[in-house]
Amino acid sequence: MAEAFSTPAPVPAPLPARRPRRLLRRWGVGLTILLGLLILAVVAGGLWFRSRMEASLPQLAGERAIAGLAAAVEVERDALGVPTVRAASREDAARALGFLHAQDRFFQMDLLRRSAAGELAEMVGSAVVESDREIRLHRFRHVAGRVVAQATPEDRAFLQAYTEGVNVGLSALGGKPFEYILLGVEPAPWRPEDSILAVFAMFIDLQDEDGSNESELGFLHDTLPREMYDFLSLPGTEWDAPLVGEPFAVPPVPGPEVFDLRKAGAARRLPKAARRVAPYAEPAWNEAVLGSNNWAVAGTHTAHGGALLANDMHLGIRVPNTWYRASIVRPDRAGGTLRLTGVTLPGTPSMVVGSNGHVAWGFTNTYGDWSDVILLEVDPRQPGTYRTPAGLKAFRTVTETIRVKGDGPVSLEVKETIWGPVIEPDHRGRPRAFAWTAHHPAAVNLGIQGMEAARTVDEAMAVANRSGIPAQNFVVADATGRIGWTVMGRIPRRVGFSGRIPTSWADGSHRWDGWLAPEEVPRVVDPPSGRIWTANARVVAGEALAKLGDGGYDLGARSRQIRDGLFALGKATPRDMLAVQLDDRALFLERWRKLLLDTLTPEAVAADPRRSELRRLVETTWTGRASVDSVAYRMVRSFRLNLAGQVFTSLTGQWDTPQEERFGPTRQFEGWLWRLVTERPVHLLDSKFRSWDEQLLSAVDETVDFFAERGKLADRTWGERNTTSFAHPLSAAVPFLGRWLDVPARALPGDENMPRFQGPSDGASERMVVSPGAEESGFFHMPVGQSGHPLSPYYLAGHEAWERGEPAPFLPGPAEHRLRLVPGG
Repeated sequence: MAEAFSTPAPVPAPLPARRPRRLLRRWGVGLTILLGLLILAVVAGGLWFRSRMEASLPQLAGERAIAGLAAAVEVERDALGVPTVRAASREDAARALGFLHAQDRFFQMDLLRRSAAGELAEMVGSAVVESDREIRLHRFRHVAGRVVAQATPEDRAFLQAYTEGVNVGLSALGGKPFEYILLGVEPAPWRPEDSILAVFAMFIDLQDEDGSNESELGFLHDTLPREMYDFLSLPGTEWDAPLVGEPFAVPPVPGPEVFDLRKAGAARRLPKAARRVAPYAEPAWNEAVLGSNNWAVAGTHTAHGGALLANDMHLGIRVPNTWYRASIVRPDRAGGTLRLTGVTLPGTPSMVVGSNGHVAWGFTNTYGDWSDVILLEVDPRQPGTYRTPAGLKAFRTVTETIRVKGDGPVSLEVKETIWGPVIEPDHRGRPRAFAWTAHHPAAVNLGIQGMEAARTVDEAMAVANRSGIPAQNFVVADATGRIGWTVMGRIPRRVGFSGRIPTSWADGSHRWDGWLAPEEVPRVVDPPSGRIWTANARVVAGEALAKLGDGGYDLGARSRQIRDGLFALGKATPRDMLAVQLDDRALFLERWRKLLLDTLTPEAVAADPRRSELRRLVETTWTGRASVDSVAYRMVRSFRLNLAGQVFTSLTGQWDTPQEERFGPTRQFEGWLWRLVTERPVHLLDSKFRSWDEQLLSAVDETVDFFAERGKLADRTWGERNTTSFAHPLSAAVPFLGRWLDVPARALPGDENMPRFQGPSDGASERMVVSPGAEESGFFHMPVGQSGHPLSPYYLAGHEAWERGEPAPFLPGPAEHRLRLVPGG
């Protein structure tokens, strides 16, 4: 027993060793269970989200009761999701269209009204408060309410019908649109004034909403000698192709007695001012504008004897697209049947552009002058007042409250004058106000609705001149073969000044004196040439131009290429019109390519082997087009813009200004730049260069340096730069959504100074060619798709035809789904 007791007990070491393993096993089991639960939660969440997504898909077939309908409405959808609405009345059609807009595009509509009202922060949060602040200055929600209050009873009823249709369409969805689930907010009901706000959103997109164009010209005017200001602020160039008048001549180069960069202190540094920056090696800045092309060919010059109208409106391309296609069939006032086909703007009840079988019409942005910056005269002895023709007046202050999701409200005081809101002081510290047509209820109305019933060019022009929208070049063709142009939108009568630079209105000698009467608005009807064209450049001259003003017209190169393309045709066909729309010939850059090659002399090439490679590529890859495989096009384009940036920076004394704070030249800079590089005046050469050849080589090297940092020069094609990026608004905030929501990237041909206007995030938001009365022979393209729902088969339907420029029918195709909307509910 003693021996037994003396035997050492077993070492209990294994037990501690087993315990950690047991704990690890337990932890592992726990982690596995937790991971499994997480996976189940994610799967369940995904399935729930998917079910909510599916529930929010629009109703395509069956029957739906809608209160307020006077009679049943039939809605047919074709293979692209384009609806044909068959209604017994105009109001029933508006109610049905509101239903469809809400079902397919409510979040887009919500963004339109909120962006115009400065109410995005209420839905998105503090990240957009500053954006809301900028917009609240205009108090568009207040103006929209006044527009509705002052509308005719008929128009208010029309708006109300559309509004009720929108709210029924939203509530009829099985779940709220997915964007609201991701944002964690509820969609607010639609109101009649929201449709007016959607129109104001287009004012903001298409016009100078803060006076920056006029302010920048004011900087130049105040800083440079008058001759130099005139030279750098050209109203046009030899590229102009107006319907009326001749191209503007570029004035002579100011002599050294006016301005001499070779003398110390000659270049006066301009103040820090503008948002538009000078060019980089491949600039985000350029002279591109949001605009459009449109033209009409009279029946005397077409193959079928009827007039042809073509329109492609250039905008930033979003997901979903700006426009919503529709065809509306209803009785007309003569006892017959009216069929309207074209595009609508979600949030509004009217057909924007299209054809009614009698007339077809289209828009391009005018770039006339629809705003003015006013220098206020204040008396420091009487603070809070400013001088007016009627004597001193007190500023009016209004408090705007910005509601912010997840945070407290933000208050903003808006100071107003009799002319418009007070904006930031100018470069000299002078107080300023901003007058804009959009601030006036009289500038916005539902007059465009009258296009539904127009039967002739004359009737259509009368409707255009009474309508209140952001001022547009209105081109129309009718079924008898006639064509015409005018401006649709209200035009202020400017008295005593041109409006190009800020001035004082204190003594009344400079003012707006109401609106031009319809008969005063410039028109061109049935021109002898049988052709009308516009492309955001100047359209008229003389007194007519003085009425419209200059709000920053585009360079005329695109307009001229369209004009020449039309005159080159014999008897035009719809396919000829589409070919002009898709014309990507680089005619404008031909002379810049020659200049670049002339700059790359044997001596210049020998000094840097990279220049040799550049010359080889410019010689061998030039296709004469803005084609995706061309390195040459990209290099020539960048060379021109780099040179423009260098020369403008030196002429305006901005070399010491950080590049992001510089401002760039007007869209007409080609006129003075080409004159400088061809005449090469030494007194306007930056003093750091010994010759213009050296200046040109500096632009060459800047181009090469930029692209060399990104790899082989031979791989830097135009397609690499001109690759589409069409994104949903939420994909930028939640990057992983991009694969699901955004349009697949595609390299596309085209650029700004040619008919096929195309950039990475902007381009033709629609293309149409139509002959009124022969709509079945027309063509239509639209990027992205009809539906805003990513699970819809119509989310990207038709986009590929738009990318490729393949002919697609103007009219909707055979019905694939039928929905019947009936009175009740």
